[in-house]
Order: sequence, then C-alpha cells, then structure tokens
Amino acid sequence: MIDGTTTITDLDKTAENKLFIQGFVEKFLVGGDAFVIPAYIKAHGYVQHNPHIADGVEGLQQALAYFAANKIGFSYSAIHKVPGEGNFVPVISEGQMAGVHSTFYDLFRVEDAKIAEHWDVIEAIPAVDKWENQNGKFGFR
Repeated sequence: MIDGTTTITDLDKTAENKLFIQGFVEKFLVGGDAFVIPAYIKAHGYVQHNPHIADGVEGLQQALAYFAANKIGFSYSAIHKVPGEGNFVPVISEGQMAGVHSTFYDLFRVEDAKIAEHWDVIEAIPAVDKWENQNGKFGFR
C-alpha cells in the first residue's frame, strides 16, 4: 500500500479538509452510517489501497457486505488525532477489528471536496499487562 498520489496540494484547504475527513470518520466509521458514503467519496475514480477491498464505491460496499455476511465486525470508538496537510489527511483512531482492540491508521486524499484515495493500517493494541512501557498507544493511558 505504498503506491498512489504523493503530491501535497491545496495547502490553503488544510483546515477545511481536516474537518471534512473528521466528519466522514465520525459519521461513517464511528457512527456506522453507510448512507453518507456518496456525500464523501468520489463516485468515479475512488482508489482504495487496501488490497482486500476493490476500488470504487462499489468495492467498498462489497467489502461492507462481505464483513456483515461473515460476521467480521469492525467498529471505531474514538478518534485520537486528525493531523493533515493540504489534500492529505491522516486519522488515528481506536476501536475493534474482528473482536480485537485495535488502532486504525487511515490516510485520505481529498480531491474536489471528495475522498479520492484511501490507505489504511490496522494494528492490534496489546493488553496493558503486555506493555513494555506505560506511555499507551496514543501517548496517554
């Protein structure tokens, strides 16, 4: 998942893009409202860099249907950070993936006020008794 556009543009839209992406994550990933997808994701040309999900809105919808049919639950419970620069907005969140307490690292590229590309990494959060330090995953416990 290292391919795709890398040029940062629209520096003047950083704050606007961060709010836009935060709204998407709050409504869809935390809130579970799949009906907001057309308002946020490009109808044509959306590139999904997760190798398990096909490109396009249809690919995302197929993945959601597969997760539901196979009882592969994922839920976001908290957004911890929304940094960003121009058209690139990463979001660091916490939740559950297939019953495992996890961190979600999502990177979105915004183009023409819509999500044009998405990259993600999901990482399990170990139980507190397995931590090597007391810093916590997000810099706090």
